[in-house]
Amino acid sequence: MRIMFWTGLVIFLIDQASKYLVVHLLDLRTLGTMDVLPPYLNLHMAWNRGVNFGLFSNGAAVMKWVLIALAAAISVWVVIWVRKDGAGRWGLIAAGLLIGGAAGNVMDRLIYGAVADFLNMSCCGIDNPFAFNVADIAIFLGAIGLILFTGQKTPRDGDELIG
Repeated sequence: MRIMFWTGLVIFLIDQASKYLVVHLLDLRTLGTMDVLPPYLNLHMAWNRGVNFGLFSNGAAVMKWVLIALAAAISVWVVIWVRKDGAGRWGLIAAGLLIGGAAGNVMDRLIYGAVADFLNMSCCGIDNPFAFNVADIAIFLGAIGLILFTGQKTPRDGDELIG
Protein backbone atom coordinates (compact mmCIF):
# COMPACT_ATOMS: atom_id res chain seq x y z
CA MET A 1 0.00 0.00 0.00
CA ARG A 2 2.99 2.25 0.55
CA ILE A 3 3.76 2.39 -3.18
CA MET A 4 0.17 3.54 -3.85
CA PHE A 5 0.58 6.39 -1.36
CA TRP A 6 3.94 7.53 -2.75
CA THR A 7 2.77 7.29 -6.36
CA GLY A 8 -0.30 9.36 -5.51
CA LEU A 9 1.75 11.95 -3.65
CA VAL A 10 4.30 12.31 -6.46
CA ILE A 11 1.56 12.70 -9.09
CA PHE A 12 -0.27 15.24 -6.92
CA LEU A 13 2.92 17.31 -6.46
CA ILE A 14 3.89 17.18 -10.16
CA ASP A 15 0.35 18.16 -11.14
CA GLN A 16 0.17 21.08 -8.72
CA ALA A 17 3.68 22.28 -9.61
CA SER A 18 2.86 22.21 -13.33
CA LYS A 19 -0.35 24.16 -12.74
CA TYR A 20 1.41 26.73 -10.56
CA LEU A 21 4.06 27.17 -13.24
CA VAL A 22 1.56 27.59 -16.06
CA VAL A 23 -1.14 29.60 -14.29
CA HIS A 24 1.01 31.86 -12.12
CA LEU A 25 4.60 32.00 -13.40
CA LEU A 26 3.86 31.86 -17.14
CA ASP A 27 0.60 33.76 -16.51
CA LEU A 28 -1.29 31.64 -19.01
CA ARG A 29 -4.58 32.75 -17.46
CA THR A 30 -3.89 36.22 -18.94
CA LEU A 31 -2.11 35.15 -22.12
CA GLY A 32 -4.65 32.44 -22.97
CA THR A 33 -2.40 30.45 -25.31
CA MET A 34 1.28 29.80 -25.84
CA ASP A 35 2.90 27.79 -28.63
CA VAL A 36 5.45 25.26 -27.42
CA LEU A 37 5.93 22.80 -30.30
CA PRO A 38 3.18 23.79 -32.73
CA PRO A 39 0.97 22.06 -33.71
CA TYR A 40 1.91 19.08 -31.56
CA LEU A 41 2.03 20.76 -28.15
CA ASN A 42 0.55 24.09 -27.17
CA LEU A 43 -0.50 25.58 -23.87
CA HIS A 44 -4.12 26.68 -23.94
CA MET A 45 -5.74 27.87 -20.69
CA ALA A 46 -9.13 26.35 -20.03
CA TRP A 47 -11.10 26.32 -16.78
CA ASN A 48 -13.11 23.13 -16.53
CA ARG A 49 -16.00 23.39 -14.09
CA GLY A 50 -17.37 19.96 -15.07
CA VAL A 51 -15.80 16.58 -15.75
CA ASN A 52 -14.11 15.35 -18.95
CA PHE A 53 -14.68 17.64 -21.91
CA GLY A 54 -16.65 20.03 -19.67
CA LEU A 55 -19.57 17.66 -19.11
CA PHE A 56 -21.83 18.64 -16.19
CA SER A 57 -20.42 22.18 -16.07
CA ASN A 58 -23.79 23.82 -15.57
CA GLY A 59 -22.25 26.59 -13.46
CA ALA A 60 -24.15 25.73 -10.28
CA ALA A 61 -21.97 26.30 -7.23
CA VAL A 62 -23.20 23.05 -5.73
CA MET A 63 -21.74 21.12 -8.69
CA LYS A 64 -18.22 21.92 -7.50
CA TRP A 65 -18.93 20.18 -4.21
CA VAL A 66 -20.69 17.27 -5.89
CA LEU A 67 -17.63 16.68 -8.08
CA ILE A 68 -15.28 16.96 -5.09
CA ALA A 69 -17.39 14.43 -3.17
CA LEU A 70 -17.49 12.13 -6.21
CA ALA A 71 -13.68 12.25 -6.56
CA ALA A 72 -13.28 11.49 -2.86
CA ALA A 73 -15.76 8.60 -3.01
CA ILE A 74 -14.07 7.07 -6.05
CA SER A 75 -10.66 7.40 -4.39
CA VAL A 76 -11.87 5.68 -1.22
CA TRP A 77 -13.50 2.95 -3.32
CA VAL A 78 -10.24 2.39 -5.24
CA VAL A 79 -8.27 2.03 -1.98
CA ILE A 80 -10.79 -0.49 -0.64
CA TRP A 81 -10.82 -2.35 -3.96
CA VAL A 82 -7.05 -2.76 -4.27
CA ARG A 83 -6.76 -3.78 -0.61
CA LYS A 84 -9.49 -6.37 -1.01
CA ASP A 85 -8.19 -7.55 -4.38
CA GLY A 86 -4.66 -7.92 -3.12
CA ALA A 87 -3.41 -5.90 -6.08
CA GLY A 88 0.22 -6.38 -6.98
CA ARG A 89 2.82 -3.69 -7.52
CA TRP A 90 1.42 -2.46 -10.86
CA GLY A 91 -2.15 -2.42 -9.56
CA LEU A 92 -1.07 -0.31 -6.59
CA ILE A 93 0.86 2.06 -8.84
CA ALA A 94 -2.22 2.40 -11.06
CA ALA A 95 -4.35 3.14 -7.99
CA GLY A 96 -1.84 5.78 -6.89
CA LEU A 97 -1.93 7.41 -10.33
CA LEU A 98 -5.72 7.64 -10.24
CA ILE A 99 -5.91 8.87 -6.64
CA GLY A 100 -3.08 11.40 -7.07
CA GLY A 101 -4.69 12.78 -10.23
CA ALA A 102 -8.09 12.99 -8.57
CA ALA A 103 -6.56 14.81 -5.59
CA GLY A 104 -4.85 17.27 -7.94
CA ASN A 105 -8.10 18.14 -9.66
CA VAL A 106 -9.91 18.40 -6.31
CA MET A 107 -7.26 20.86 -5.13
CA ASP A 108 -7.91 22.97 -8.25
CA ARG A 109 -11.63 23.08 -7.49
CA LEU A 110 -10.86 24.22 -3.95
CA ILE A 111 -8.32 26.87 -5.01
CA TYR A 112 -9.73 28.15 -8.31
CA GLY A 113 -13.33 26.87 -8.32
CA ALA A 114 -12.53 24.91 -11.50
CA VAL A 115 -9.88 22.54 -12.83
CA ALA A 116 -6.96 24.25 -14.57
CA ASP A 117 -6.46 22.57 -17.96
CA PHE A 118 -3.64 23.80 -20.18
CA LEU A 119 -2.10 21.06 -22.33
CA ASN A 120 -3.33 20.97 -25.91
CA MET A 121 -2.05 18.50 -28.47
CA SER A 122 -2.89 18.28 -32.15
CA CYS A 123 -1.50 16.20 -34.94
CA CYS A 124 -1.84 15.17 -38.50
CA GLY A 125 -4.19 17.95 -39.61
CA ILE A 126 -6.59 17.36 -36.71
CA ASP A 127 -7.07 20.50 -34.60
CA ASN A 128 -7.87 19.34 -31.08
CA PRO A 129 -10.03 21.93 -29.27
CA PHE A 130 -9.66 20.31 -25.84
CA ALA A 131 -7.11 20.95 -23.10
CA PHE A 132 -6.10 18.65 -20.25
CA ASN A 133 -3.54 18.51 -17.44
CA VAL A 134 -1.09 16.17 -15.71
CA ALA A 135 -3.81 14.94 -13.32
CA ASP A 136 -6.02 13.97 -16.27
CA ILE A 137 -3.18 11.93 -17.77
CA ALA A 138 -2.59 10.19 -14.43
CA ILE A 139 -6.30 9.44 -13.97
CA PHE A 140 -6.51 7.96 -17.48
CA LEU A 141 -3.38 5.83 -17.05
CA GLY A 142 -4.48 4.78 -13.55
CA ALA A 143 -7.89 3.65 -14.80
CA ILE A 144 -6.30 1.63 -17.62
CA GLY A 145 -3.80 0.18 -15.16
CA LEU A 146 -6.54 -0.84 -12.74
CA ILE A 147 -8.31 -2.66 -15.57
CA LEU A 148 -5.12 -4.43 -16.64
CA PHE A 149 -3.50 -5.18 -13.28
CA THR A 150 -6.33 -5.99 -10.86
CA GLY A 151 -9.10 -8.56 -10.67
CA GLN A 152 -6.76 -11.48 -11.13
CA LYS A 153 -6.95 -12.68 -7.56
CA THR A 154 -7.12 -16.43 -7.33
CA PRO A 155 -9.21 -18.08 -4.63
CA ARG A 156 -7.52 -19.66 -1.63
CA ASP A 157 -8.53 -23.12 -0.48
CA GLY A 158 -12.12 -22.98 0.69
CA ASP A 159 -12.86 -19.68 -1.08
CA GLU A 160 -15.08 -19.53 -4.10
CA LEU A 161 -15.21 -16.94 -6.82
CA ILE A 162 -18.58 -15.24 -7.08
CA GLY A 163 -20.01 -14.67 -10.53
